[in-house]
Amino acid sequence: MKNIFFYLLMPLLVISSFQQLYGQQPARKDYDICIYGGTSSGVIAAYTAAKLGKTVLLIEPGTHLGGMSSGGLGLTDIGNKYAISGLALDFYRRIGQHYSKFEQWVFEPHVAENLFLDYIKRAKVEVLYQNRLTAVVKDGNLISEITLESTKKETSNNKVKAKMFIDCSYEGDLMAKAGVSYTVGREANDLYKESFNGVQLMKGHQLPDGIDPYKTPGDPSSGLLWGINPGVLEKDGTGDKKVQAYNFRICLTNNKDNLIPITKPENYQPESYELLLRQMEKRPWKSLQDGFIWSGMPNGKTDINNRNGFSTDMIGMNWEYPDAGYQKRAEIWKAHIDYTKGLLYFVGNDPRVASHIRAELNKWGYPKDEYTDMGNWSHQLYVREARRMIGELVMTQHHCQGRELVTDGVGVAAYTMDSHNCNRLIVNGMVKNEGNVEEGGFGPYPISYRAIIPKESEAGNLLVPVCLSASHIAYGSIRMEPVFMVLGQSAAVAAAKAIDNKQTVQKVDVSQIQAQLKRNPLEDGSAPEILVDNSDATKIEKKGNWTVHKHGGYGPDYILADSTSSSPKSIRYRPEISKKGMYELYTYYPKLKNAAAVTVINVYDGTSTRAVLIKDAEVKVVGQTSGEWVSLGTYSLNSGKKAYVEITAKGSEGAVVADAVLFVPGK
Repeated sequence: MKNIFFYLLMPLLVISSFQQLYGQQPARKDYDICIYGGTSSGVIAAYTAAKLGKTVLLIEPGTHLGGMSSGGLGLTDIGNKYAISGLALDFYRRIGQHYSKFEQWVFEPHVAENLFLDYIKRAKVEVLYQNRLTAVVKDGNLISEITLESTKKETSNNKVKAKMFIDCSYEGDLMAKAGVSYTVGREANDLYKESFNGVQLMKGHQLPDGIDPYKTPGDPSSGLLWGINPGVLEKDGTGDKKVQAYNFRICLTNNKDNLIPITKPENYQPESYELLLRQMEKRPWKSLQDGFIWSGMPNGKTDINNRNGFSTDMIGMNWEYPDAGYQKRAEIWKAHIDYTKGLLYFVGNDPRVASHIRAELNKWGYPKDEYTDMGNWSHQLYVREARRMIGELVMTQHHCQGRELVTDGVGVAAYTMDSHNCNRLIVNGMVKNEGNVEEGGFGPYPISYRAIIPKESEAGNLLVPVCLSASHIAYGSIRMEPVFMVLGQSAAVAAAKAIDNKQTVQKVDVSQIQAQLKRNPLEDGSAPEILVDNSDATKIEKKGNWTVHKHGGYGPDYILADSTSSSPKSIRYRPEISKKGMYELYTYYPKLKNAAAVTVINVYDGTSTRAVLIKDAEVKVVGQTSGEWVSLGTYSLNSGKKAYVEITAKGSEGAVVADAVLFVPGK
């Protein structure tokens, strides 16, 4: 059996003028910035630091880069595209280029990984694979050196010194070994005066009523079915150390030429799925979508996620993972592989599953061209949440919902406060899942710089953009891959400034970080894009009555005009063009049920006006997003404020929407 989680053996690979070292020695012993964890955040942090002229070492305990973004999570959790900026946005633009689109948020795993490798190559970042942390040495409150062991066990330990360290791992191992305060599990609601933290028994991803929990129905002496934990349901809001469920985001294909059949896996235990059969009896499946979130990816592939009461989430089987040693984590990881592969085989082959469901699943198989060195199975377990730092500031539900607002934001979040189930137990004689929370209804909000740095007394040269300082329920909103990339870039900018100014990360002027991210978002000196949102009163001119609609568009809101009204309505976006040149113009078009069939947009380039028609039927929204950027064409614009884009609401039936307009400089 090929080992397909942390410890795959691979040879030394040298590509171009940057090094990827597998279980070897780093090229030097002393770096400006050392980044632990080759997640999407880690790659972007490393690229940023290198582009800022710093010597960088990126350490990845496994053999692949990109974390979940290259590990099967192709249906990107966005929330609101306004939240994604800088190099994170550049990543999705480059994904779009691969698929011949402006930007794209759904993709195949190998496309994402190749792109992460390209960032590393272009910035000439040194990557040390198959090395994991064993010890941290501190001089006062500063990390001076870390010790690594090779997962191959064939080389001596590596010792790495650096001026600054960034922990981009999903587990927060560097943070923990550095003695930084952290927590695991769910805080009690009382701690931060929240309402969705702690124990929560809700209806989402829940088992139907009336399912008996015992192997022999009605007989407690027969024992509990697999997957049910003993214990009693605590009061809502009670804190505990339980962790929301992990799973694999499964990439399958229905392309017969690229398909490896799903066969019986090792350690197959059909009794593990008895609860699934009882769920099916109560709630029969019409299709695979009744048991999985079966999302289509390009080229006939999938990103499969958990759905309903019994699915890919291995509820309650990961509680030890965050603080476990490497061997125990490997066992938990392997158990998740066995469970998930077994689930696919069970649904496709067990005679107790409806024949039409078996037939539907057996049209799918593992793709030959994905994870080719991993037995065609993902290199990344979805560690949704592990340790969470207790830093200078703790992000809470109040920040998510806009009741508290920070001014030192170095990133933006916008996703629903989302927690998967944490427990499965007996409630009133029935099996129930506990812990699922899906609470939204709020717009984008800033993430404090103080949430990615420890208390200064604990570590003055460490940043933590992934296992950041947030309550369980706030982390559920922040913990999205594109947000981790944004925070990785911000952390690298902060680390570079701390080095240049000979400061601790706590003493860095946040306004300088913010200014640099705005001035040079791609860290390459290119001119930034110009965004004019409908909410920017200084750059828009409105005529007539427009109704503001919160959420669902780009940014905090969008506005609607009823074109059936006889009074003229228009909104004119007038940017300040700082540099003469060619610009590609886009308008963000939220897809609405009652939208006008055609929207007329007038583009004035300073000398002439061009009318552009947007046909609602031609706008296809792809992925977890409210709308798409629609091109208005390419224009030569002079510097100044003469050019404008005008959306009109006249002469067509249905509602006309006005949201953001984007001016993209030519390369």
